[in-house]
Parts: sequence; C-alpha cells; structure tokens
Amino acid sequence: MTQPRQILVVGPSWVGDMVMAQSLFMTLKAEGPCEIDVLAPGWSLAILERMPEVRGGIAMPLGHGQIGLKERWRLGRELARRHYDQAIVLPGSLKSALAPFFARIPQRTAFRGEMRYGLINDMRRLDKAALPMTVQRFVALGRPAGKPLSQPFPRPRLVANTASQARLRAELGLDPDRPAIAFMPGAEYGPAKQWPLAHYGTLAAELVERGYQVWVLGSAKDAPAGQEIAAKAGEGKGEGVHNLCGRTQLGDAVDLLAISAAAVTNDSGLMHVAAALDRPLVAVYGSSTPDHTPPLSDRVAVRYLRLECSPCFERVCPLGHTRCLQDITPASVLAALATLGVTAQQDTRGAA
Repeated sequence: MTQPRQILVVGPSWVGDMVMAQSLFMTLKAEGPCEIDVLAPGWSLAILERMPEVRGGIAMPLGHGQIGLKERWRLGRELARRHYDQAIVLPGSLKSALAPFFARIPQRTAFRGEMRYGLINDMRRLDKAALPMTVQRFVALGRPAGKPLSQPFPRPRLVANTASQARLRAELGLDPDRPAIAFMPGAEYGPAKQWPLAHYGTLAAELVERGYQVWVLGSAKDAPAGQEIAAKAGEGKGEGVHNLCGRTQLGDAVDLLAISAAAVTNDSGLMHVAAALDRPLVAVYGSSTPDHTPPLSDRVAVRYLRLECSPCFERVCPLGHTRCLQDITPASVLAALATLGVTAQQDTRGAA
C-alpha cells in the first residue's frame, strides 16, 4: 500500500485567509492520500481543529513580523524529524519560507513572492488575472504546476464543536429559545471596512423588535463597539443585544456562529467563518471588494455599492466620508436578511 504523502502547509496570518486555506487542504486530499500539518499562528489552532482535513496544527513560536533567524532554524530542525515530503508556503514573505528550507523538505512550493530563490524550489508564477481570488491562489498551489483548478473548487466547511454550544449558552446567559442574529462589527484592517455602528444599532433594535436576540462577536478590541451597538439599540432593546466581544475565544465564536439563525458582518475573518459554517449571511463591503475575497457560500447577500472611488483598499477613507459604507442603510440590510429567510419571530416570544 502506498504511504500517504506528508505535507506541511505554512499558513497565513489572518483569520479569513486561514479559513479559505481549507479549500487547499480539501484539494490536497482529493489529489491523493496525504497527511496535512499546518504551521500557523497560535490563535489559529482553534480554527484548524475544526477542519477534518488537518491532522494537526503547529504553533509558530514567533509573532507576526518577527524574523528570529535562530528560532526559525531550531524550528526547521524540529520539523525535519517529521520527514515531510512537501511544504506549501502560503504567505509571500521570505521569512515564511525559512523553516521548510531549514527542515530540508524536498519539495517546497510557493508563488514567487519576495526574493526566495533557493528557499523555494517549486516556484510558481502568479497570474493575478487568471486567479483573481485569494482562495483560487491557495488551491492552485495544491495542484501540480501548470494544471488548471478543478471546477468547482471545494469550499471551506468548518465543523463546529457541538459539545461546547450548550455550555456557552449557559455561561454567557443566552436565551436558548430565541433565535439569534450574529453581528461582527470589527474590522482589524481599519475603519474603511467597518459598517457604521449607528447602523448596526438601528438594525439591532429592529431585529429585537421582530423577536430575535443579537449576539455581537469579536475580540476584546471590539468590546466598545459592542457596547455602542447595544446602547444605540435603544431603551428596552439593549437587553436583547448581548455584547460577547472579548468574552469568547475564537473557537467559541465558531461554535456560536454555527447555531445562529443568520449573521451580519463587515468584510472580516469572522465573515469567512460564518460562510464556512453555511450560515445565512449579509456581508457589507466598503474599501475592499467581493471580487477578491467573497464569502464562499450560496446563502449570502452582499451589500456593496461599487462607487467610483471603490475599492480603494485603504485602512481609512482617503476622502473622509466613507460613503461606500454610510450609504448602505439598515433598511437595505434588513431587506437582504429577508431574502435569506430571516423574518419576524413574534410568534416565538411567548407571553413575555
């Protein structure tokens, strides 16, 4: 019997990109028997645990931007003991290619990126026109050089930890009988990707009125945004808005999203998580574009105005008005939710 190939993937540094990398892992499994380990930031291990294609995650001991040449050499020598047949390096930086080189992995595959000649010995040329989407570029690295992508390429599909969901509801004081709409108002990249918090608050008030509870998900950095959304929802409505930012780990957010009735989000990492869980999803785009990083699901309604100044890909609006987001109204997002089957729930609220 042929032994499965041992493959190390050097993973990306963003939540959304890590979710999209699952399409690569699925492609590798379809190509033939293999075992896949992923070298990635420690925060991403909870995502990798929810990908059945991945045997194990290996936490990168260095933070984003750190070179740490000696540490990378040590890491490479540790990886050498695992006898990988191939490494696939998803980031384009020189430093991301060092550990596979130090591990003497025979085939080291990547796009050209920074000056990595010698470090990468299976160098691919990236045709951005032929592969406009990030996920397509990841999948292409799992195919033999020059071979086209399989059509359609596999979409990410995370598997939630169902055992934790009841515990999370109890610990966080969430109503088990009231359907929830998840909000993801954070935008790590910058405010030019963030739908106005006032709009989120208006939408939250309307959803609570219609019988839903709202779960605001994000990191501790997003906690003030969650507080503002609850406050803007108005008196009597804020109690239906649960600010969970900073109260959950990334894995918890995955498991909560899996039991939400729908989600409303900026172009963010958690947007890709919701899509990979096949949740009905309204995705709001501002300075970025769904042409490059769309949520990979059929149950998605995208709100994107395609203004003459969009996409600018800036962190802060260079024109100072952020019309690309301001002009996407709460009413239009509510209408988008309706197309996904999110309708009034007054009949489920009981006598309360």
